[in-house]
Amino acid sequence: MTSPLLKRLLQRCCVHRFSWPHTGVHGQDYQVCLICGAAYEYDWTAMRRTGRLVTPADALQESLTRETARK
Repeated sequence: MTSPLLKRLLQRCCVHRFSWPHTGVHGQDYQVCLICGAAYEYDWTAMRRTGRLVTPADALQESLTRETARK
């Protein structure tokens, strides 16, 4: 299991090599970096990535980080 700090460093320093676009459970299209695992939204009409997907685990980690920073 990768530590959160190492995972964040890999995402920031990664050259990103993306998989073929996939359709998620809720019908949202996305691509995943094969190196660091970061997921990005994909627009089939424009045929490009539109922004980074925030997974529930990432959102939870960010909220926990904010809460501990406040204390």
